[in-house]
Amino acid sequence: MSKVHNFSAGPAILPQEVIQNCADALLNFSGTNLSLIEVSHRSKEYVAVMDEARSLVKKIMKLGDDYDVVYLQGGASTQFLMTAMNLLETKAAYTNTGTWAKNAIKEARPFGTVDVLGSSEDTNFNYIPKNYTVAADYDYFHCTSNNTIFGTQMHSFPECPTSLVCDMSSDIFSRQLDFSKFDLIYAGAQKNMGPAGTTLVVLKKSILGKVTRYLPTMLDYRTHIDKESMFNTPSVFAIYGCLQTLKWIDALGLETIEKQNNAKAELLYSEIDKNPLFIGTAAIEDRSKMNATFALKDEARNDEFLQACAAASINGLKGHRSVGGFRASMYNALTIDSVQVLVDVMKNF
Repeated sequence: MSKVHNFSAGPAILPQEVIQNCADALLNFSGTNLSLIEVSHRSKEYVAVMDEARSLVKKIMKLGDDYDVVYLQGGASTQFLMTAMNLLETKAAYTNTGTWAKNAIKEARPFGTVDVLGSSEDTNFNYIPKNYTVAADYDYFHCTSNNTIFGTQMHSFPECPTSLVCDMSSDIFSRQLDFSKFDLIYAGAQKNMGPAGTTLVVLKKSILGKVTRYLPTMLDYRTHIDKESMFNTPSVFAIYGCLQTLKWIDALGLETIEKQNNAKAELLYSEIDKNPLFIGTAAIEDRSKMNATFALKDEARNDEFLQACAAASINGLKGHRSVGGFRASMYNALTIDSVQVLVDVMKNF
C-alpha cells in the first residue's frame, strides 16, 4: 500500500504503532480474548488503561499532586461552557484569536462579565493580539494557544496574576512548556493525542469550588475528579488510543518532538516565502508550527494545485471553508519526509 501524506487538520495523523496497537486491541484487548470496545470499563484491565492514561499526562507535563487529569466527552466545545460554569463568578478575561476562541467567549457570557482584552478579528484572525495586561481581579484569563483554522499560534503567554486557562486542542504535547503556569488546560484528543471521542482536562484542584451557582452533576469538574473519569462510561476506545499516543510521546520526549516540529515548519514556511506563486496568510511572527496556512497568488489555479497534490498522495490540504486557500497541518506524527513531498510539489508547480 502506497503511503498517503496526511495533512488533515483533525481527526489527524497518528503514529503507525498507535494505530497498530489500537487495531490489535480491537481484536484481543489485554489478553482477554475480548474486543476493547466490548469489555467493561470497570474491568481491572481497563481501569489500568485509565490510570496510566491519567498518570502519563502528569509525567509528561511534569506536574505534581496538586493537579488532576480527567478524560471527558463533548469536545473542546463543551469545555467552553464548563470552564466558565465552574470558574466564572464575577468577571473573566479572554483573547479572541479565532473561531473557537470566539465560541468560548460566547459560551462564557451567560455566567458573568467577559472582557475581551485582545482581538484579531479586524484582520480575519491572521495575528495574535499582544500588549494587553491581565488584571488580578479577574476570576481567570482564557486563551487559545493555537488557532487551527487561521494558522496562528501563541509563542509566549502573558504574565497572569489570576488563573490561566488555555485551550490547547491543536498543539498540546507539541513543544516544551512550563505547564505549571497553567491552572486549567483542555484539549480535544483528535489532533495530537489520539482518536476523536474524548477530551483531556488538566486542572489545578485548588481553583474549584469557588463559584456560588448550582453546578449540574455532569458539568462539575469535581464529579469527574472524584470518580477518576469513571462517573459515566468513558470513551474507552479513544482513551486507549490516547494512552498509546502518550506512550509514544513519552518515549520520544517533548524536546525531541519540538525539534522535529520546528524543522518541519521551517522547511514548509521557507518554501512558501521564496516560491513566487504562494503567499503565507498568517503574520510571520505568529505563524503556527502545527497548521501552516497559505494561498496561491492566482486563486484560479487552486484546483490545479490540489490535483498535483493528489497525484503525489497528499491528503487534507484544502483550507478551511471560512478562509480558503490551503492548510498543511503538521502534527507530531507527520514526518518531515511528508513535508518534503509537499515542498517538492510546490517547487515543481
